[in-house]
Amino acid sequence: MIRRVLAQCTVSDLARAEKWYTALFDRGPDARPMPGLLEWHLGDAFGLQVWSEPERAGRSTVVFEETDLDAAAAQATKAGIAHDGPQPGGGARILPLVDPDGNRVVFSGR
Repeated sequence: MIRRVLAQCTVSDLARAEKWYTALFDRGPDARPMPGLLEWHLGDAFGLQVWSEPERAGRSTVVFEETDLDAAAAQATKAGIAHDGPQPGGGARILPLVDPDGNRVVFSGR
């Protein structure tokens, strides 16, 4: 029985990625389970891992369903994360973001 899922983004520079994801989520990582790995626990059964693996960096995509997409866009703006604002996508709206390595972080909602 699967009880939890952690999406993962691979990065080339863990310190740079930590700053970016800390700004995105407006808080630091919840765990550092081993060298090269950061975790944000975003709910009881889901979260995001940021893993230092330079040879694979920038090839990840994660999608988060957000209850308030406009608030997510405002947080990204406040954090200095460039974006074009919410746009139509997949029958709802999406807010596509790109981390410093080129990983896609997409928020979806209404």
